[in-house]
Amino acid sequence: MTELLSTRHAVMIVGAGPTGLMLGGELALAGIDVAIVERRVSQDLIGSRAGGLHARTIEVLDQRGLADRFLAQGQVAQIAGFAWIRLDISDFPSRHPYGLALQQNQIERILADWVDEMEVPIYRGREVTDISQDETGVDVALADGCSLRAEYLVGCDGGRSAIRKSAGIDFPGWDPTISCLLAEIETAKEPQWGLRRDDRGIHGLSRLENGTVRVMVTERHVGQTAEPTLRDLSEALIAVYGTDYGIHNPTSISRFTDMTRQASSYRSGRVLLAGDAAHVHPPMGGQGLQIGVQDAVNLGWKLAQVMNGTSPETLLDTYHSERHPVAARVLHNTMAQTALLRHDDRIEALREVVSGLLGMDEPRKRVAAMMSGLDVRYDLGEGHPLLGRRMPDLDLVTARGPLRVFGLLHDARPVLLNFGEPIGLDIAPWRDRVQTIDARCAATWELPVIGAVAAPDAALVRPDGHVAWVGDRTRSGLADALTTWFGPPAAA
Repeated sequence: MTELLSTRHAVMIVGAGPTGLMLGGELALAGIDVAIVERRVSQDLIGSRAGGLHARTIEVLDQRGLADRFLAQGQVAQIAGFAWIRLDISDFPSRHPYGLALQQNQIERILADWVDEMEVPIYRGREVTDISQDETGVDVALADGCSLRAEYLVGCDGGRSAIRKSAGIDFPGWDPTISCLLAEIETAKEPQWGLRRDDRGIHGLSRLENGTVRVMVTERHVGQTAEPTLRDLSEALIAVYGTDYGIHNPTSISRFTDMTRQASSYRSGRVLLAGDAAHVHPPMGGQGLQIGVQDAVNLGWKLAQVMNGTSPETLLDTYHSERHPVAARVLHNTMAQTALLRHDDRIEALREVVSGLLGMDEPRKRVAAMMSGLDVRYDLGEGHPLLGRRMPDLDLVTARGPLRVFGLLHDARPVLLNFGEPIGLDIAPWRDRVQTIDARCAATWELPVIGAVAAPDAALVRPDGHVAWVGDRTRSGLADALTTWFGPPAAA
């Protein structure tokens, strides 16, 4: 159990999974006093979780100068898919037109190392039992009798989130219709390798690098709440394969379902939710970890600006308005994928139709952009196609030498890029918050699905990499955008 270094912090994060770690790093970049509370005694995970990173998540990590750490340990591959129908994104306009096969255990360790470099304390072996908030902060009760206090609390503590429940935030959605067991185990007999679908559901057996066998098998019945046992796994395998292959010595056995729910609000006063605490859905398409990390990158700079007094508290409302629709779309597409993975003659006919459509260029690009997260657009109003979308990672020619757009975001500071005449943009009242770069770019400006777009005269890029304002020679609306996202102008 990690010693409590302080019982008070500006921001407390509950949960040291990928979402909580990413958020801790984002806040630390802004100089916020942040700590993470984690019930696990170490960063080790037992069993299988997420198995990789999609293109937009790799881009987000690249924006912080972290992508190479992950690329060095994973395997680049085309991993985007819809209901097991593979989708190639190698022709997408991105520096990372691929996914990365990498286990969540490794993903978490890399993020934990980054957070440790920034000296963010992680209080391990601590379980939160209750919270209460008032006008100035949140009190956090721990199972060992200790208590903590923070000005803001963020629940990144998974689908069964104690923070969400304690805050009284509703979690509406759909109850499970299927239940699957996932295990890492040894077998006495050679299994039938590979994936299969039948009238019971989806199943698969594969060999891991350490020689053990990963098993996924759909159970006959839904609704069991007890921890799954070796006997449960044996019975499920026999029902599907006619044998349990002599399973023994399990490393882990867990259960997942297609339960699909989303928090009605991502914020209740000084309590916020991110990752699985805010949304749960079937694992089809491997989108859960991705949108959790991206939740953190959307929230981090906003919460930091509120904590620093740069922006009013109302900026936090944009976290819900921007991220809630993104997760709602994931819930929608995972339910569709679950339906397509069922097995009967009619579903097979439908799969053939969908597979044929996804073999066409335009449908492939649309669905692949959704699954990889490269098409996310926040509703910032009408205007240039860039507005609200991710800024392309362009190669820039500047007075400081060649630069990449993502390189300018490593410190999570916004940047105003001027592509017109280097006459300087009048942002003096925001100069302490926003960096300005005069640049030229010879490349074609291209967005996933949309294709080539007109190069703007200027673009205001938020710390999360999304474009907050696109300018022409009039610079109309720039002051309003700066005020909206980066606080009122400083006094002269």
